[in-house]
Amino acid sequence: MLKIIIKRILQVIPTLLVVVTFTFIVTRMIPGDPATAMVGDNYDAVKLEELRESMGLNESIPKQYVSYLKDILRGNFGYSYYFKCSALEQIAQRLPNTLVLTLTSLAIAATLGTVLGILSARWQGSVADYVMSIVSLFGVSAPVFWVAIMLVMIFAVNLGWLPTFGMADLAKDGWVEFLRHMCLPCACLSVIPMATFMRISRSSMIEALGNDSITCLRARGIREKSILWKHALKNALPPIVTILGIQLAGCFSGAVLTENIFSWPGMGTMITSAINNRDYSLIQATVLVIALAFVIINLLTDLAYMAINPKVANDAKNGGM
Repeated sequence: MLKIIIKRILQVIPTLLVVVTFTFIVTRMIPGDPATAMVGDNYDAVKLEELRESMGLNESIPKQYVSYLKDILRGNFGYSYYFKCSALEQIAQRLPNTLVLTLTSLAIAATLGTVLGILSARWQGSVADYVMSIVSLFGVSAPVFWVAIMLVMIFAVNLGWLPTFGMADLAKDGWVEFLRHMCLPCACLSVIPMATFMRISRSSMIEALGNDSITCLRARGIREKSILWKHALKNALPPIVTILGIQLAGCFSGAVLTENIFSWPGMGTMITSAINNRDYSLIQATVLVIALAFVIINLLTDLAYMAINPKVANDAKNGGM
């Protein structure tokens, strides 16, 4: 297992290098630069040139790229000129808010989606199965921004039950207000992954219930409830675990749009501000952190899959992974 982990980590290095290079090039393609954004419309050309010189923006692109790589290797991810602090410090302030939103949404989606998918498989061909299949198809197809608008219209505008933007301070406002502010963003972010869990768990459970071992258990008189939740679910878990890692990465990236819609103070609103203000260092550091998150999530997903299915681990040892 240790050899597999080391092998996967070594495979990550070229991926991160591509991400760093691509992000560096794209940020330089944004019209303007941090110095121009800092001085605004009314500026002195001489002072602007001095500021560009002090920030290293007058150097050639290759020299800037080499300097950027050296800084990363030294653990220096740059200084955010918009937020007036180091890029990593700003990310550390915003990352917990995004993780709270992402992990809560994923927990809701995984729990409800898996349970509904299992019940749909249990009631295959019934009216409830058709209804849940339609709901899952709608969830996969519905655009996030449309879901957000509908949620705001129903629960905030018409009913007046929930706030539409911002994040409550847990220490000052308490748990109730904090959860009220989380309801709409979490509901919006969990729609697509919940529908995906429903579809995957349904198909996986139908396949598991059709196994000869399940038929033997029924012939022995084992209760259907025990067969469903104890025996069939165990065989249906590997695809669900696999999709769990993918959906976690999807929720993390989808939080960028959701946070901007509901003004949630996380990574999404931060990187939007960084892009609008040409904050090169913060953009590059944020994309690199997100890429690292994807890599770690995929690695953990693979390890969990190998723990559930030893055959996959054996294939990986033999060079199949």
